[in-house]
Amino acid sequence: MESKASVVTRLLAVKQKSGKSYSEIAEETGLTNVNVGQLLRRQAQLKPCTATKLRASLPDLTDDLIHEMMTPPMRSYDPAIVREPAIYRLNEAVMHFGESIKEIINEEFGDGIGPRI
Repeated sequence: MESKASVVTRLLAVKQKSGKSYSEIAEETGLTNVNVGQLLRRQAQLKPCTATKLRASLPDLTDDLIHEMMTPPMRSYDPAIVREPAIYRLNEAVMHFGESIKEIINEEFGDGIGPRI
């Protein structure tokens, strides 16, 4: 079984070869740029209805990469990422404003843990 890091390296190489930005791929596929980033970093699962659109946008995606992207991702966390300045500031914003954000989420969507019935 190929490691997640190896698959991500291959996926990002396909993106780089295309010369397209995350936003350009998103526009071509009907996804958000964040979702495209998550897919190419194996942080989200590619759905069959989206696979054709993604392959049209990134024609160098191989069958094995598409298949790998359609399997549930193994989510992971690298503690060193918190030291990256942009991630550090996002984390800091959540720490400082988390209670207010949580209250708004609760007010708008319920407890924020599961779907409202």
